[in-house]
Amino acid sequence: MKVWLSLLTSLTFLSPFAATAQNNDSAKGYQIETIAEELNRPWAVVETPDRRWLITEMGGTLVTLYPDGTTVRTVVPLASLYVEGQGGLLDVALTQDFAMSGRVMLTYAKGNAECNRLAVVSATLTEEGALEDISPVLEVTPCKDTPVHFGGRLAVLNDGTWLVTTGDGFDYREQAQKLNSQLGKVLRFREDGEAPADNPFEDAPYVYTLGHRNPQGLIVDEESGTVYQQEHGPDGGDEINVLNAGENYGWPVVTLGVDYSGARISPFESYPGMQNPLYNWTPSIAPSSMVLYQQDTFAWLQNHLVISALKSQGLFAINLSERPLQSQRIFATINQRIRDVAADHQGNIVVLTDGSAASLLRLIPQSRLILSQSSSPLGWGRYGGV
Repeated sequence: MKVWLSLLTSLTFLSPFAATAQNNDSAKGYQIETIAEELNRPWAVVETPDRRWLITEMGGTLVTLYPDGTTVRTVVPLASLYVEGQGGLLDVALTQDFAMSGRVMLTYAKGNAECNRLAVVSATLTEEGALEDISPVLEVTPCKDTPVHFGGRLAVLNDGTWLVTTGDGFDYREQAQKLNSQLGKVLRFREDGEAPADNPFEDAPYVYTLGHRNPQGLIVDEESGTVYQQEHGPDGGDEINVLNAGENYGWPVVTLGVDYSGARISPFESYPGMQNPLYNWTPSIAPSSMVLYQQDTFAWLQNHLVISALKSQGLFAINLSERPLQSQRIFATINQRIRDVAADHQGNIVVLTDGSAASLLRLIPQSRLILSQSSSPLGWGRYGGV
């Protein structure tokens, strides 16, 4: 299966954010480029300092896209990879010293139908796009017998320690409130797999926060150190939270959603000692990832959380500078399930669509496209490639 790099689709659209249409930057529209297509159930994308794109596919392959257009697919030799339901190869993230070490962190579902869990490993990425020196870092306990709700999103804190989200396993939601279980938590760990000594719970050394359902968005504001986390609710009750060590975020004692059958999960929409969400979507949008946008390229998006959605098939933005917070759909012509979202080194928005024939797309402001066309015989200048 061949992946083409940087195919220009030459489609220009109207204002991506109707609520700020008076803003000149947003009113100029945007253009979509296809960076790669025919991706098989991709889950995460990240750009390296040398301008490669790394994409995980749930079946266990890493796709590396090079600036010259070369595409390399590598089977990742993961121990006991479990590919079923929402399980498989999940997140990939760069270590803080990646430019020197080439080290990455990965999450994946490990085990079998009767006993599976989320696992974290580290590995070295070679120039040829292979992963070597794969080393175990962390495995979530206990195991479960459901192929869903793994969580799996990684983020590195400013002090070099890591966070990983874990799901509640769907049938095990009560364990999200139990400190002797790592299900339904955000865990904090060092790159060597040890628990930091300053984690908040002495009897649960890896637990950073608890009371989560299926969190698949996790980012750190490098300037302030603020940790933003986002998770799937049941039928309604999708959340964005600001995480603080030792806090309880309520699931399943507190939820603004109901069960898929329509039954109430809990009578409580708030509870003493449990944190309310920063923002809630009811009905659900099925948020899959997010990025804190702080570049100048889409100036009207500065200091916004940009959230990708599966069920609602698109991107949503929340302006952190305004109160009350509001969620608004942006770039509405991307009417596809979106698995991951990122901002590239030029400030363009990059989205990874979902499914067995997915694509990696780049959104470019029309103003930047006009400048690049005027200076390039090919019509796209330096903005046409990775």
